[in-house]
Amino acid sequence: MAEHPAYPVGLRLTGRRVVVLGGGQVAQRRLPALIAAGADVRLVSPDATPSVEAMADAGEITWERRPYAEGDLADAWYALIATSDTEANTAASAEAERHRVWCVRSDDADQATAWTPATGHSEGVTVAVLTTDARHRDPRHTAAIRDAVVEGLRDGTLVAPHRRTRTPGVALVGGGPGDPDLITVRGRRLLAEADVVIADRLGPRDLLAELPPHVEVIDAAKIPYGRFMAQEAINNALIEHAKQGKAVVRLKGGDPFVFGRGMEEAQALAEAGIPCTVVPGISSSISVPGAAGIPVTHRGVAHEFTVVSGHVAPDDERSLVDWSSLAKLTGTLVILMGVDKIGRIAETLVAHGRSPETPVALVQEGTTAAQRRVDATLATVAETVVAREVRPPAVIVVGEVVGVGPHGTA
Repeated sequence: MAEHPAYPVGLRLTGRRVVVLGGGQVAQRRLPALIAAGADVRLVSPDATPSVEAMADAGEITWERRPYAEGDLADAWYALIATSDTEANTAASAEAERHRVWCVRSDDADQATAWTPATGHSEGVTVAVLTTDARHRDPRHTAAIRDAVVEGLRDGTLVAPHRRTRTPGVALVGGGPGDPDLITVRGRRLLAEADVVIADRLGPRDLLAELPPHVEVIDAAKIPYGRFMAQEAINNALIEHAKQGKAVVRLKGGDPFVFGRGMEEAQALAEAGIPCTVVPGISSSISVPGAAGIPVTHRGVAHEFTVVSGHVAPDDERSLVDWSSLAKLTGTLVILMGVDKIGRIAETLVAHGRSPETPVALVQEGTTAAQRRVDATLATVAETVVAREVRPPAVIVVGEVVGVGPHGTA
């Protein structure tokens, strides 16, 4: 008799009894989706993994701590059989057949009446992939297809033209520290939807090359601003394009709200009545040190880290940083935009009590192909920056964590 492919279908399980036999790793993987579907989940198992037990403790499932017994599937709509007892699995599978309960078996797919597809989700769409040839079922193959489709939906490379979504107004997108792979999934998708992208020089530039030809890319540094301050001109450009009905992305480096003036733009958009979506980004303050092998915290070394802007010198009346207090901390100090002021910053920290031998690392162009790390101390960092020709953008890390991992100057 010829083998027929499985018939794909979506089960609506809200409020309906689902029986899961076995509380091991298979159950741990499958239970969250059943819970999310609103199923009335009944787990039958003498024991369970800590994660499964936590679901029972939270009241997400009902757990009967015993082995399978005849009759457990009588009121079920769907069953997942995943115990380590082959005889129990066979008996439960036979019971499911008698009661016409669709049944998945983790130990013997050929004896099951249902298979679990490789599933993924993106913006209200569920992708489910099943192998059509029952004799050559390869979970890795179906998972790879699932991943490819979901990734395409998320990053916008796989979009049906007539179903192209649009996020109204302006999206303030944190592009991450520079490596284009470190933007968030949502940020990449919004870029794929954009009509206009207004980008900072510190944003992930490689992503701009991937945009379709119709997308207008504007360099924020080159917006004419005449009598306006540059930030006001950027705000006005965002508002003007959004009012034309365009999907606008303001692409920033790092996170929009970490020294990115993102809130100023959000406030201007709110005053103009323009919807604003904020997409957080990976801040260079933690990602760049990490990429250079420096943990900003480490057990027994640093229990806190502080991030400050170094664009204003400590002796400048505009500075809002309490440098004397920072010098007294024992944890890690991360300085952004401080390359040209690091000499005065180091002097101030030492003057207020920080040891001149405190390690310092400067990570230039972090997470990009041009990344390099230069090590120094508070006593030597000023001359090192000049001698090694360190240039912005660079993240500066001050503290004992600099010496924790594999390191060296470059």
